[in-house]
Amino acid sequence: MSAKQRLSRRSFLGRTAAAGAALAFPAFVPGSARGADGSIAPGNRIVMGAIGLGWRGSYNLMDLLGKPEVQFVGVCDVDENHLKAARALVNETYGNEDCRTYRDFRQLLDRGDLDAVSLALPDHWHAIPAIEAARSGLDIYGEKPLSHSLLEGRAICNAMRRYGRIWQTGSWQRSQENFHHACQLVRNGRIGKVQYVEVGLPQGYNDLAGTAGQETPAPPPSTLDYDFWLGPAPFAPYCPARVHKNWRWNLDYGGGQLLDWVGHHLDIAHWALDLEHTGPVEVEGSGTFSGEGIWNAPTDYEVTCKYANGLKILLGSHLTRGTKWYGETGWIYVNRGKIDAEPKALLQEVIGPDEIQLPKSRDHAQNFLEGIKRRRETIAPCEVAHRSASVGHLALISILTGRKIRWDPEKEEILDDPGATLYLGRAYREPWHLP
Repeated sequence: MSAKQRLSRRSFLGRTAAAGAALAFPAFVPGSARGADGSIAPGNRIVMGAIGLGWRGSYNLMDLLGKPEVQFVGVCDVDENHLKAARALVNETYGNEDCRTYRDFRQLLDRGDLDAVSLALPDHWHAIPAIEAARSGLDIYGEKPLSHSLLEGRAICNAMRRYGRIWQTGSWQRSQENFHHACQLVRNGRIGKVQYVEVGLPQGYNDLAGTAGQETPAPPPSTLDYDFWLGPAPFAPYCPARVHKNWRWNLDYGGGQLLDWVGHHLDIAHWALDLEHTGPVEVEGSGTFSGEGIWNAPTDYEVTCKYANGLKILLGSHLTRGTKWYGETGWIYVNRGKIDAEPKALLQEVIGPDEIQLPKSRDHAQNFLEGIKRRRETIAPCEVAHRSASVGHLALISILTGRKIRWDPEKEEILDDPGATLYLGRAYREPWHLP
């Protein structure tokens, strides 16, 4: 972006500043001068902003606020209640009133003093802010699934590569000891050649906000910029069952439990099998839909994914939650807070120094910060997140079309099915477009 373009953009954003933005500039002056390789010198703060401060975003903010090398200077959300709570948390942490608030993410990105940003938005808002943040020279902690469509995921990865940014996905299971150990056992052949894998994800709708049935159109609350919340999604009247935690049950904004969890347990399955930079060659799925109301994501689903080496991964809501690899000589199962195997002695196995050593992290947020400081890949980088999310997107396409999807994971193309190919991307509501 040229100096003239940046000046014009700043002038525009200044004229359209959100009413909720704080008026005073922060007293904190960032000093994270980067080295020639883009690294941040020891002792300098990583200056951050946060975009999306609802359910998941507030947890990520608290996690990163606890790191002494981080300084949050701005927070952004289209809901004034989320915004005020986040600003209060940041100011309480630092003992001042310096945190600025924004209703438009572009204003936060345009500050010019940020090193990184935390993104925790509905799926339909993943791509545009991520690409704009990368273009602004920022490193990104972004939530899973990586994208709302497969083409968006590729665009995000391309932007991260083009602008040389560090990305950490919120697939935090990779930073847990039991998941890491299970994957190392499988990768090092402790159960022989893996014959097939079962990946169990949740079923149905979780009535997380108690809004089931609250689908009657009504004026949005004055604290919510509902048109901005919709953003690139098709216009639809406001109702409580559409927004915040419940957006994931509507396919205009999310992908149900399938897309919500594929970046966790399917990601772990890929990690153990060295499949995290490729994808299946065939995906065939079926699903059950409620058929009522505005929640239209599948409530139950069964998906079979076949890979080029003949391996099959079974993905479904009817399977035991977690990831289970079946090998020639036994099986290994892992879930949150649990690891099991047959034979049991496998759990005591130690991976030797000459064996395959997967990247190790025991603190997902800290792993992101170390990636920023050292300009090295995180434990859950963008390309890996894209490949995990791609399986969810292809599964949903198969469920919606009722057809087996033949997939070229290298070219990222659906073969011989122009109708299914249309599902790889999404139309954006004006004036939004994919950068």
